[in-house]
Amino acid sequence: MLERLQKFLAEAGIGSRRECERLIEDGRVSVDGTLVTTPGMVVDAEKSAIHFDGAPVQKERKIYYLLNKPKGYVCSNRDELDRLKAIDILENITQRIYTIGRLDIESEGLLIVTNDGDLANKLSHPKFEVKKTYFVEVDGFMTNVAVDALKSGVWLSFGKTRPVMVQNVRRGKKRSRFEMVLKEGKNREIRRMLNDCGYKVQILRRTKIGNLSDPDLKVSKYRKLTGAEVVRLYALAERKTHKKK
Repeated sequence: MLERLQKFLAEAGIGSRRECERLIEDGRVSVDGTLVTTPGMVVDAEKSAIHFDGAPVQKERKIYYLLNKPKGYVCSNRDELDRLKAIDILENITQRIYTIGRLDIESEGLLIVTNDGDLANKLSHPKFEVKKTYFVEVDGFMTNVAVDALKSGVWLSFGKTRPVMVQNVRRGKKRSRFEMVLKEGKNREIRRMLNDCGYKVQILRRTKIGNLSDPDLKVSKYRKLTGAEVVRLYALAERKTHKKK
């Protein structure tokens, strides 16, 4: 299978694609005995002998976990403020892993943690339109006007948000609870949308990624995805891709 050298190195756990590009430029990677200093070279991972700092490089086994992220954790591999990271909840993992998509530090809920960059791209990029479902609790009584605004799209600093589904609305004088289904997920988008409608979010929890959910998975716990679940996630993204053509 042919692929770019930096992609192969990233999937082997050497670093991110950008980091691997720099390592190639620094002259630390060779292919079939020849030093490579220009990123973008296409290699056959099955046939080429690829070395980093003189050591042979092999692709890592793909791993997939479902994590129920608690509040107080960030979804990045590096954090300048040294905050708790979601990936550190997983123990005894030797591969370089990362979360697919993000939940802000105040939010909780389902995350896929993996070292599969292809799946990460398919599930994270808005063009693939993979739906994410969230349970939301806000202060105050949720009006029909606010629900209609969310459904039609709200103007924020980056432009108008895409319409969202709002369902299972339960209204109260002090608190309202409902579900929101999004096909995209810009930074703190749900909180910003609701703030624009005059509501403060008290609870924001992702409950479903595509058709993947697990109501029995406790907060701060994780489990391996089954082979069938991984296949269904890929199939979901592929169907969206084909519809675009």
